[in-house]
Amino acid sequence: MDGSAASPTRQSPWMPFESRRRARDEKREAVLRTAVALFLEQGYHGTTLNDVAERLNITKPALYNYFRGKDEILYECWAIGAERVDESIDEIAAIGGTGLEKLRKLIVSYAETMTTDYGKSLVRFDVRDLTEHNRKIVRLAKRKIDQAFRVYIGQGIEDGSVRPCDVKLSAFAIAGALNWIGHWYQPGGALEAEAIAKEFAIRLTDGLAVRSTRKKAGKPPVRKRRKRGVSR
Repeated sequence: MDGSAASPTRQSPWMPFESRRRARDEKREAVLRTAVALFLEQGYHGTTLNDVAERLNITKPALYNYFRGKDEILYECWAIGAERVDESIDEIAAIGGTGLEKLRKLIVSYAETMTTDYGKSLVRFDVRDLTEHNRKIVRLAKRKIDQAFRVYIGQGIEDGSVRPCDVKLSAFAIAGALNWIGHWYQPGGALEAEAIAKEFAIRLTDGLAVRSTRKKAGKPPVRKRRKRGVSR
């Protein structure tokens, strides 16, 4: 045999395909995490790709290995937040329960998403900065979220767990309060995200929830005892 033949145990100088793809995905995610943080800190228009590259300690041309432009990065940040809400809607629908129970679960999930950078992307950025194609996708996704709130409120009215109300206005009021979390929430505050979400679920449904009027079982009515010696 030729002594120059490669040894069967010699490792390839190239990373396996899956490892290369995973490394690329990790770097792409790093770009998104860095970009969304900068967008929230400085504003979308106040942030340049040079800012993103500098914080990542890479060159600006390197960013184009992962994204074609800043608007594509913005859309991807928004899409991640929307996907998390979408997954919650599907999970809640599969679990079942009363309309009120589903509504509260959606409020908790949506509120927790609003405390994340990707969740804040859903309410802090202007869809007009996206391409027309991506704007349509964003609008459709927002309609699905709004529809989920309306459906659960409507189901609650039907099953008796929610008071009769204007479904559309109630859904707007709940979503508006939750969206505002994305503007004021800051990590490290007095309450953790989970505690805030649960508190909102109670407060935002308190006026909608039907309270049971049934008497507690096992307690017979109290009878007044007639005093002796008192003539009528």
